[in-house]
Amino acid sequence: MARYRRANVAGGSYFFTVVTERRQAILTDAAIREALRTAIETVRAKRPFRIDGWVLLPDHLHAIWTLPEGDADCSTRWRLIKSHVTRACGGAYFRSEWLTDRRAKKACGTLWRHRYWEHLLRDEADRRHRLDYLHWNPVKHGLVKQVADWPWSSFHRHAALGNYPLDWGLAVPL
Repeated sequence: MARYRRANVAGGSYFFTVVTERRQAILTDAAIREALRTAIETVRAKRPFRIDGWVLLPDHLHAIWTLPEGDADCSTRWRLIKSHVTRACGGAYFRSEWLTDRRAKKACGTLWRHRYWEHLLRDEADRRHRLDYLHWNPVKHGLVKQVADWPWSSFHRHAALGNYPLDWGLAVPL
C-alpha cells in the first residue's frame, strides 16, 4: 500500500484540493453546500483553523487554511468535514456499484475520493500564487467568463477587503 507523507508544520498555511468520487458534479448542489457549511462550522468549533481562500466547483474544491500555533493536524479536520457531509447527504448520492469490496467492508460512502492533495505554503509569494489559482479556477474550467461571476468563492470577500479589484480575472478572448 502506498504511504503518503504529509507536511507536518504546526501553525502552517496549506493549499488543498479535495475531489468528489469519480468527479461527480455535485458540490454546488444546495444540500451539499449547506452540509459543507455546517460541517466546517462544527469542526472549526472544536478544531479551529482560518480559511484564507476558498472556491467550490461542481466536482472539487480548493482551500487555503492556516492552522493555529502548535497544531498541524489537517487530516483529522478533513476527515471530520467529509464524514459530516457524507452522513448528511451521502445517502442521496450513494452508488453501490462504485464500492470495492474493501470500501464496502469499511461502510464507506461514494461522495468523496478518499485522499486529498495538500501543499504547504512556503512564503507570501506562494500564498498569493495559490490564492490567484483558486480564484481563477471557475474561469479556467469554463464555468464563468470572469472571476467575480462565480458565487462560491472567497474572491468576493477578498475584493471587499481591497485585495483584488472587482474586474480581476476577466477571461482573455482567444
